[in-house]
Amino acid sequence: MTDDSTFEPPDDPAAVAAAGPESGPDGTADPVYAVGIGPGDDGYLTRRGDALLADADVVVGFETVVDYVRDRTDADLLTCGYDDEAATLATFAERVAAGADGVAVLMGDPNHSGYQLVGKVEAALDRPVRVVPGISSLQVAASRARTPMEETTFVTLHKRGPIEADRERLRQDVGDRHLLVLPRPFDWMPGDVAADLLGSGADPELTALVFERLTHDDETTTRTTLGELADHAGGSGREETPFSDLSVLAVRAGDSGATGDGEAAPGTGGSS
Repeated sequence: MTDDSTFEPPDDPAAVAAAGPESGPDGTADPVYAVGIGPGDDGYLTRRGDALLADADVVVGFETVVDYVRDRTDADLLTCGYDDEAATLATFAERVAAGADGVAVLMGDPNHSGYQLVGKVEAALDRPVRVVPGISSLQVAASRARTPMEETTFVTLHKRGPIEADRERLRQDVGDRHLLVLPRPFDWMPGDVAADLLGSGADPELTALVFERLTHDDETTTRTTLGELADHAGGSGREETPFSDLSVLAVRAGDSGATGDGEAAPGTGGSS
């Protein structure tokens, strides 16, 4: 356990979370759970995650994530942003050390771009952390785009730190494998990824789909080509891109002949 005067998150929290497999029960301390809550529609929250939230004494997470589960738990809610994340996690650790059942909540599935927070939670605690998978927007996007996971390269750019290795994976596989990308608001949005791929020699006629707010009632899909999508490259702010921060980009392998009009079509929405 630590407090907000001594806790310093690790330099590479994702590496901490992925340093080794989860250990078996040691009988000395109850685990804390890192629960994926799904893409936003509560129909995609798993029964396991729902039960853990119902039994929790204290829940921690980013405010925008906690907001989705406020009505599903009577636990004390500790919300944070990036600026007060360390202090909030220290408070969470104190509560857990005092005997509270703790749950950390993450959007989607912690195994898809959630390991930075998982690593920070582990570093703050003196007990094991168990990851409870959720439904990721990536899984929903793969279903919408009909891109089987075994034939797809997935990359998340939605993280702090260098992303050059991730970009290189996309450049190597574009056209040969389907691509699923979590963009980074707002400097690496779908248009920026498309421009980067074109710069590596990708076919500008490849079909590109941008899914926004997947599973929400206002879900939309923009079907276009890689070349036309690259017209939106450039900006670094919310007002400089037509796409939201809740976007997933899919680029289909060897698949050209999209409508090319960049039109947005309403998504299915709901929890069907």
